Amino acid sequence: MSFGTILTMAGGLGLFLFGMELMSDSIEKVAGARLRRILEIFTTNRFMGMIVGIIFTGIIQSSSACTVMVVSFVNSGLMNLYQAAGVILGANIGTTITSQLVSFNLSKIAPLILLVGVVVMMFTKKEKVRKVAEVVVGFGILFVGLSTMSQAMANMKNEPQVVNLLMSLKNPFLATLMGFALTAIIQSSSVTVSIVLLLANQDLLPLPITLYIILGCNIGACATAMLASMTGKKDAKRAALIHLLFNIIGTVIIYIALFVAGDQIVELIKSISADNGRFVANAHTLIKIAQVIMLFPFTGWLVKMTYLIVPGEDQKVGYRESYQLKYIGDKVVFNPATAVVEVIKELERMASLAEENLNRAMNALITLDEEDIAEVYEVEKNINFLNHAITDYLVKINQTTLPIEDLNSLGALFHVVNDIERIGDHAENVADAARQRKEEGVSISKEAQKELGDMLEMVNKIIRYAVEMFAKSDESHMQEIVTLEDQVDEKERELQKKHVERLTKGECSPEAGMIFSDIVSGLERVADHATNIAFAITTEEDAEDGDIKR
Repeated sequence: MSFGTILTMAGGLGLFLFGMELMSDSIEKVAGARLRRILEIFTTNRFMGMIVGIIFTGIIQSSSACTVMVVSFVNSGLMNLYQAAGVILGANIGTTITSQLVSFNLSKIAPLILLVGVVVMMFTKKEKVRKVAEVVVGFGILFVGLSTMSQAMANMKNEPQVVNLLMSLKNPFLATLMGFALTAIIQSSSVTVSIVLLLANQDLLPLPITLYIILGCNIGACATAMLASMTGKKDAKRAALIHLLFNIIGTVIIYIALFVAGDQIVELIKSISADNGRFVANAHTLIKIAQVIMLFPFTGWLVKMTYLIVPGEDQKVGYRESYQLKYIGDKVVFNPATAVVEVIKELERMASLAEENLNRAMNALITLDEEDIAEVYEVEKNINFLNHAITDYLVKINQTTLPIEDLNSLGALFHVVNDIERIGDHAENVADAARQRKEEGVSISKEAQKELGDMLEMVNKIIRYAVEMFAKSDESHMQEIVTLEDQVDEKERELQKKHVERLTKGECSPEAGMIFSDIVSGLERVADHATNIAFAITTEEDAEDGDIKR
């Protein structure tokens, strides 16, 4: 084979890989957040999970990306293994859409597609439009690369040594091994199947042997998820194993079918295929559909098998566990598409700790319980640890290729960390007041205690509503939060006025008065911080909407 043919082949492969990567990444950036929400919502049962897996993978053109996302969801506790199994099976069918697209041979119009994408990128400044244009550019580059590889393969037909070598590949095991090795290296079964498709189109590969190469590709596609799960929890490893076991068992079943009725299967696929390229694409799709139909009823068994291979449970990080991250960090499978979801879960945990600590401090202010006071200071240290750890993580993910929606919300997340930390600081201030009360014997009247309790109840409600609105993007309590904030402000003015009246009448000491005034002011500021949290991730359109007045 001439050096020029090798260079042309290498260049075409490079363009194809780059186009595939650009297209997949751009789709994830444009639609990743929405697709992720679909994954979260519509995977309540295995069948729906399978449908979502097909659609999701068909859109982003990568079963590896879908499977790695599922692994990270399982790792974070956002999805269980039975839900994951359905999505993984669907992803195996969805990945065949790429080979179907390639088989239609759009190479003639690829330069035009590429030109349209580039022109749009050059003349638009809107980020979402640019990312959509990148998808089009990636699509165009992909088919330009295919065209280049096809030309190189056409030249290879004039090389007897190459033709003889490829056509002599008749050993099913070697063909499967070749498909596995190529896919594990390239980390994309779509790319390997596309190359096989082009070789078959040029009559450089016997059609029966392409079926075995495809089977090898299916197993090789598991490498990405297996590698991603290595640093994760045991359930993440099990999720990746579901993918591997499905493909190994499915391959064994298809092997047996080919051994028993190989000629009939080849003829059947030929009868629905216009050419050799369509044969490979149809074979890829039919093999996957057949595997899913046969194994879908046994997904529960697949999950149980993973527990035998990966026994035991991870050491659980409790919700109140000190100085440990539960949803993010080094022990979590990192995936840009799910990173922000995991940060929000960690922030929700941090907010709960801060709210509990505020209530613990307010209780200690009345009871003067030394253990409660000490506990407030200890939990505050943990909140500070979470503050620094989450902030560092946000800085880290800001340097990755996040979906556009997630990237736009990063600034708000930095503010939320700060607001939660400030609520924790106010709890510490209340503990300081409790300690001062205890050491100096300062007395607070029953009336003042009741007033503080009433205000705390209002503040607790606004914190709960705010965290729910932030964590779940649930705006059902939006108006209540706005109303509560106004009521807390009014309550603060009312209590400060009553406090001055008591001081004037000599009904409380100056020391008690200072403590009361500081705590009332602190609770009002806690309500402000909670309101900031609630409205942190609302879009500019929400802020400009006239229905809600803040």
